Amino acid sequence: MVNSNGKILQDINASLTLNNRGFNYGDAVFETIKVSHSKILFWEDHYFRLMASMRIIRMEIPMTFTLEFLKEEILKLVKNNNQTEKSVRIKLVVFRDSEGLYTPKTNDVSFLITSRELNNDFYETNDTTYIVDLYKDHYISPSLLSTLKSNNRLINIVGGIYAKENNLNNCLLLNTNKNVVEALNSNVFLVKDNTIKTPPLSDGCVKGIMRKQIIEIIKLMPEYTIEESSISPFELQKADELFLTNVITGIQPISNYRKKKFSATFSKNILAKLNVKVRLS
Repeated sequence: MVNSNGKILQDINASLTLNNRGFNYGDAVFETIKVSHSKILFWEDHYFRLMASMRIIRMEIPMTFTLEFLKEEILKLVKNNNQTEKSVRIKLVVFRDSEGLYTPKTNDVSFLITSRELNNDFYETNDTTYIVDLYKDHYISPSLLSTLKSNNRLINIVGGIYAKENNLNNCLLLNTNKNVVEALNSNVFLVKDNTIKTPPLSDGCVKGIMRKQIIEIIKLMPEYTIEESSISPFELQKADELFLTNVITGIQPISNYRKKKFSATFSKNILAKLNVKVRLS
């Protein structure tokens, strides 16, 4: 079942109109959220990012869209899908309702929430081989719009097809300045000695919720320095470690980039601290 504007519907009865602006023009933003045993992880961060995204693309935020209201709507769906004692992946999509080409007739919005069960309650170490390479057919614009979780994701889709065709687990995306920005579905971190780097938002990376959590954890580790600074492709093969982050998988170490093999010592260390933070939050 899905939650469409507060109504719980069977999947087969849920539909979008032919004039839906999210479908026709990419006029939508979304949040991918992990819920573990009815606990929404990092909910306030998700909520405030969603509100900021709606403001940036000039959506009218309904008075009803409070922190508590949307939380209740998510948990209502989880309950109706008999997932209260499980871990699930939630997708919360907000889209503009009205017709009109580039200028909508009104600024009203609707929301749709879907859920899908996950195998793991907490974040686990992944020691499997994980191979990445650069995707250079298309580039990300280093702009504010690129930092949003919108449904304008063509570069991620064609990059994913490229990865599959070339037996890669993921691809690293570049911006128009030829700096490494992120992976297809994750933010990227680079470890060199005691310095950890991740691209700044000004380079065009998505403002990831897990990215924020990892930065906060590293700042509490006095032996390490965290830098939000541009990463050149030439730095990748000189790194000690590379790892990816998102709210569903947590931390994914990269084992291979071209001929370079990486360790995962820091990744496992930070993963343990992340799980402590999740349990205590």
